[in-house]
Amino acid sequence: MKNKKMISIVLGAMCFALTLGICVQIKTVKGSNSIAGESNRENNELRAEVLKYKEKYDNQYKELEKAEKQLEKERQNSTQNNSDLEKKEEAITQGNKIIGMTEVTGPGVIVTLSDSKRDASTALNASDLIVHDLDVLSVINELKNAGAEAISINDQRIVPTTSISCGGNIININGEKVGAPFVIKAIGLPEQLAALSRQGGYLEILKEASVGVELKKSNNITIPKYTGVINYKYAQNVK
Repeated sequence: MKNKKMISIVLGAMCFALTLGICVQIKTVKGSNSIAGESNRENNELRAEVLKYKEKYDNQYKELEKAEKQLEKERQNSTQNNSDLEKKEEAITQGNKIIGMTEVTGPGVIVTLSDSKRDASTALNASDLIVHDLDVLSVINELKNAGAEAISINDQRIVPTTSISCGGNIININGEKVGAPFVIKAIGLPEQLAALSRQGGYLEILKEASVGVELKKSNNITIPKYTGVINYKYAQNVK
């Protein structure tokens, strides 16, 4: 009799503990679902906010382009039949071309840099298998030394104030986040720019490190204009 009573007490305690455990688990699951739902709601709201600002930016940029075209048209009309003004207009156009404020087209080369496809475990230093900001900067400098007149990286125009810096697994160019592969376009004499692939050049160094490198010539390269604002805080005109 005592054994039966003892068994009943033990079974009762086990049932109570099991019921309590189920209740706690249900509450935990509900709490997790509530947190997940709240997180998803916040993510959706943030995504919607970003899309709203992107649409606003795109619309304003279109308006800016429209205003610039109208300004260019007005300048052309005002300089007609006036040789002095025509020379000044030509100087402005040439200056904008030099500093990267106008879209340009011409012959040149396209260099594509991509992370190595090698298994990182087979390398002594896995960092050697990816493209770094210094790699991009070195190629840009070689292109400039080879006479490139206009350069872009993933359609980001390189201007005198352009900064190229590391940002984790991406690179910041003109304040924009850019990831591999890096497509570098350069306008200039193709044969001269193609000398980048020479033995001992930086592209050869990247190839030896198993980084993906491709260089091809083209007679029709288009490089977009710089869409930011160039401000000179310290350089002043000499009076």
